Amino acid sequence: MSEPNKPQEPKIACLPNGPYYYFTDFTSRTVDKLQSSKGEERACVRGIALCRCGGSNNKPFCDGTHGKNGFTDKKITDGKLDICAHIANCTNNLASVFRLDTEPWIDPNGAEIEEIINTIKKCPSGALSYTVENVEHRDQDREPMVTITKNGPYAVTGDIELLDQPRGKEASTEHYALCRCGGSENKPFCDGTHWKKEFKDEKN
Repeated sequence: MSEPNKPQEPKIACLPNGPYYYFTDFTSRTVDKLQSSKGEERACVRGIALCRCGGSNNKPFCDGTHGKNGFTDKKITDGKLDICAHIANCTNNLASVFRLDTEPWIDPNGAEIEEIINTIKKCPSGALSYTVENVEHRDQDREPMVTITKNGPYAVTGDIELLDQPRGKEASTEHYALCRCGGSENKPFCDGTHWKKEFKDEKN
């Protein structure tokens, strides 16, 4: 049970074959200049529709394009895909440790421990974690926030609940990356397809 007068945390819902609906205020408020046929005021909670088909001309907001471009929210995979969103925070920021086209791709001796930890903390998808004295550190204590990454997914942090969406056994709920190019095979989660599609959002 929530504490009295304590504001509820935001939540995200995936509308069927449509946008993400980001609920930001659960206090029912009267909608200005809206009435029923009987002249009664109408009230609603507050939220916004965020594009996830990749085609909106008003990104990041939904403009209804999903109804024209054949967008489907069907998950093509069995959900066991690597949860990496391929935003490249790790390889771009610490290439001596996170090495492209090399096996093994992580060299834990390639930099100082603090550098590695700071880079892992920037992972938007929850694919990376670190362990100190047999204690795994994957999540952080952060305020809720949705960040629209440059030409990439929505990076969600701070335990924003994603409604009715199962996820892998070790996947983080404190932070995750949601596809917004429309092409992920692991919807609603990003799988890096925005790279292949050369997804662009010039306004962001």
